[in-house]
Amino acid sequence: MNPKTPRAQAVANTLIEQIEQGKLTAGTRLSSIRNATLSFGVSKNTIIDAYDRLVATGYVSSRRGSGFYVETSRPAHPTIKPEHFTEAVDLVSLLREQLNQYYEVRAGDGRLPASWMENADIRRYFKRSNQDKDVSDEFEYGNPQGLIGLREDIARTLIDRAISVHPEQVLMTFGANHALDLIVRHFVEPGETVLVESPGYYPMFGKLRLQRAKTIGIARGPEGLDLDMLEQHIREYRPRLLFVQPMAHNPTGTSMSLQNMHALLRIAEQHDLTIIEDDPFGDILPRSTPHLASLDGLNRVIYVGTFSKTLSASIRCGYIAANPKLIRSLIDIKMLTVVTSSSIIERMVHEMIIHGRYRRQMARLREKVAKASAVAVTSLRNIGFAGIHPPMGSYYVWCPLPKGVDGLELARKASMQGIFLAPGSLFTLGNDETGNALRINIALANHPLLLKFLKEEALR
Repeated sequence: MNPKTPRAQAVANTLIEQIEQGKLTAGTRLSSIRNATLSFGVSKNTIIDAYDRLVATGYVSSRRGSGFYVETSRPAHPTIKPEHFTEAVDLVSLLREQLNQYYEVRAGDGRLPASWMENADIRRYFKRSNQDKDVSDEFEYGNPQGLIGLREDIARTLIDRAISVHPEQVLMTFGANHALDLIVRHFVEPGETVLVESPGYYPMFGKLRLQRAKTIGIARGPEGLDLDMLEQHIREYRPRLLFVQPMAHNPTGTSMSLQNMHALLRIAEQHDLTIIEDDPFGDILPRSTPHLASLDGLNRVIYVGTFSKTLSASIRCGYIAANPKLIRSLIDIKMLTVVTSSSIIERMVHEMIIHGRYRRQMARLREKVAKASAVAVTSLRNIGFAGIHPPMGSYYVWCPLPKGVDGLELARKASMQGIFLAPGSLFTLGNDETGNALRINIALANHPLLLKFLKEEALR
């Protein structure tokens, strides 16, 4: 058994292998729990758990008073998934890998190591005594728009970014992904054309596929979008929406120039295009950082922010800032889909902000990101990578691969050595040559095993 695999799952895996190889055929009765305990050398509870897992996955059925029986060599799927669903799920294969825990070097992760967040003192807010205050509302549904105190905090933060907004123009969500999902549900009809960046945020591609939208990529370079391509596609497809992450871009780490942002807004105004500005790293970027929403005044820009990237991936808390009419419509969709967001999480974030702990955590994180970015770029350049642009406040370095090196194949080889890589093709649409790259997390970019692997396999 693999020591990193839970014992019950290891037992289940052994039996699944025997079933799929035909050693245990349909109708075969599995060993009794007592005999299996002796055979596998584990506890009775472990065998019960393993058998329950086999039942849950369809390999085995339980017959009361008789035992457990093999159902089929492979669990049957009740229906064939539609093509658009399959394509959408394929696009989140990287996300699925990020949620697995068995990689020794997680260089392809989209989040920073948990240890970087430990000073946020999150546990304190879940363990603290509440005897001195009435918290009965924590056990009730919260306001569908979100905790008013936190919306006021966000409004003040956005005003500091020159984005004039009232708390009533802010809607709380379960992170930025939930915010983007609400926006897609509101705007996008099946068959409608939507513009995205390429390279761009790969879960966004999956959301649009799931909605059966026609997704068109606009090339993203170090200075921003290819504006000629943008205008060409606008004239050809007449889209209503463009999703962008102007600053600290995921996956390339670059930021749009102010000139590119102004030109983008002029094009949007000319062609009646709505822009969704995703800004997950806004809280660690310099205060003087420009934003599309500040230049536009939330006229045709919808602003999305999150605390999940800066506090913890498990803190699902984000928000949308937009014009009041749109916010009211999005509240209705939120109520229909998830009822409301977590008032407990929102209160925790609010208290961290008002007590100054969030500001101090952001200062520490900003310093760590800056130092790690410099080390990452130096380390990767030293082993031979060229064309690397220093990340501008994001958690990623975009590493173009030499010609003839396939990113997907490289990721497969790396996984065999316990290294998780994020191939650039997952972040691009079509046969975009910019996709022949790797997105590398700055926190892991100088790991000796990673650098050794890349030097031997990608740069030889």
